[in-house]
Amino acid sequence: MLNLILLQAEGAAPQGSQWSFWIMMILIFVVFYFFMIRPQTKKQKELQKQREEMKKGDKVVTAGGIYGEIKEVQETTFIITIAKDVTIKVSKESVFADVADAQQAAKEEKK
Repeated sequence: MLNLILLQAEGAAPQGSQWSFWIMMILIFVVFYFFMIRPQTKKQKELQKQREEMKKGDKVVTAGGIYGEIKEVQETTFIITIAKDVTIKVSKESVFADVADAQQAAKEEKK
């Protein structure tokens, strides 16, 4: 009985509903692209550019929350000094510029 009702409901659906479904799916994808995917890729590119521009003496924060200063730049890693005579080797992917240091540098540039 239920199968008969479902078959009748499928036959009664207008043809335009199939087109409206695909149009809605495309619109949803476009909205996701412009509001979620595109900004995220833009942010990743900026972060990668920032990491490539880091040099010896820059203050950084690791993903684990360790603050330090870059002692040496290698191809895929940084050697970071975190205390007197204490250095660690970390992946470039886990290092971010120290926000406080960046804000201070921006203030000095404005003067």
